[in-house]
Amino acid sequence: MIVTSSIDTTATVWDVTTMVSKTQIIAHDKEAFDVEFKPGGNDIFATVGNDGSLRIFDLRDMQTSHIVYETPKAEPLLRLGWNKQDSHYVAAIQLNGSSTIIMDCRAPNVPVAILDGHKGSCANALAWAPHSSCHICTAGDDSRAIIWDLSPLPKKIEDPILAYNASAEINQLMWSSTEPDWVAIACGTKIQILRV
Repeated sequence: MIVTSSIDTTATVWDVTTMVSKTQIIAHDKEAFDVEFKPGGNDIFATVGNDGSLRIFDLRDMQTSHIVYETPKAEPLLRLGWNKQDSHYVAAIQLNGSSTIIMDCRAPNVPVAILDGHKGSCANALAWAPHSSCHICTAGDDSRAIIWDLSPLPKKIEDPILAYNASAEINQLMWSSTEPDWVAIACGTKIQILRV
């Protein structure tokens, strides 16, 4: 199965073997910008959208959703990512915002961390380490890819442990699940592979 989000406010779960949608829901009050299944299964997924909320849905009970986070002034949320090793944690970035918000789904609406590594420019992408529950990479318009260590939580996380300056704005990144020492970034018209 795959799940897609749409600017028509919906999220749709598809069975790729039959190319038929299993279910479609109204996920947000405005456009739904990103969606991702919880690691380890195909029942639970999260969405973020233009209404400034991060919501969790369970295919076994589609009557309700859980709002895990709402931005203070309904600022749109652009991207999200589940922690690959500890699925209690999910991260999100705001549209036109420089911060990455880390949430513990067991404590809604209270971020466990706000990472401010892209000050003065927009954060565009995030990826949790596939091999560690406490490492996340963020990237943005400041042409930086930054790796954060969250193991000191609940202490405030102020500085990243690694940073890379690319030649142009970074629009997307992927942390390899088969080769966890490598992160790929898309910047300008190039794809770069970085060893961490």
